[in-house]
Amino acid sequence: MPELPEVETTRNGIAPHITHQVFKKVVVREEQLRWKIPKNLNQTLSNQKILSVKRRAKYILINTSNNGNLLIHLGMSGSLRILSPNKTTPAQKHDHVDFVFNNDYIMRYTDPRKFGAILWIDLADPLEHKLLNKLGPEPLDTSFNDDYLYKKLGNKSTSIKQAIMDSKIVVGVGNIYANEALFLSHIRPDRLARSLSIEETTALIKNIKVILKKAIKQGGTTLKDFKNSNGKPGYFKQELLVYGKKASNCPTCKNKSVLIEIRQNNRSSVFCPKCQH
Repeated sequence: MPELPEVETTRNGIAPHITHQVFKKVVVREEQLRWKIPKNLNQTLSNQKILSVKRRAKYILINTSNNGNLLIHLGMSGSLRILSPNKTTPAQKHDHVDFVFNNDYIMRYTDPRKFGAILWIDLADPLEHKLLNKLGPEPLDTSFNDDYLYKKLGNKSTSIKQAIMDSKIVVGVGNIYANEALFLSHIRPDRLARSLSIEETTALIKNIKVILKKAIKQGGTTLKDFKNSNGKPGYFKQELLVYGKKASNCPTCKNKSVLIEIRQNNRSSVFCPKCQH
């Protein structure tokens, strides 16, 4: 599933190609994604200029000259690619939507599992939309700091991993990056959230930011379904320390301990029973 770094990589990839471009038409081949694509989307976007391309959590927001916002979510397996006029290929089975611009470039939305979303937000403030208005802070913003998180964890009886993956507390810390940040912070993923000290919370904040920045810089994590806007995979997987490495030697303990895997909310958590407490 594309996580925040993958979505930010996608935003960074498409923005230079589509900002200030004008929509010519929208070709919808499959309207039923997680929610139905608005029937009048082609009419709504026709001749509208793109003013900006932003991201909120895992949502891409494309602001247009008619004061609306195109909201795109990549779901479990979605991707956006930019196709130049001389390299446009025929649409394949899972290529559900083409956004065609006046310069004949195409932004193609592909989604094998059809769990993504393409919606239109006609609000003065798109962040007031029901999908966005209850989200926590961005993990790389200054508002996501140790004081904020320590207070949020104070009454949480869930595990720390569940807490930092709760989008109402902080957005975009997906399973892979939660595993990695907790390892670097020497905190077990099944620790009670409210048991963290302020020092541990400070370390966790720091390492969440470090991991996400590194992942964004390297283009996201290579998973079988993710491709960036050029159709090339991300390159962060080679840097993972614990995720997907159960039964391997701990990279810190070396031969003294091996990584173990447990299940939390049907997701895998990999950690070192010696290093993480």
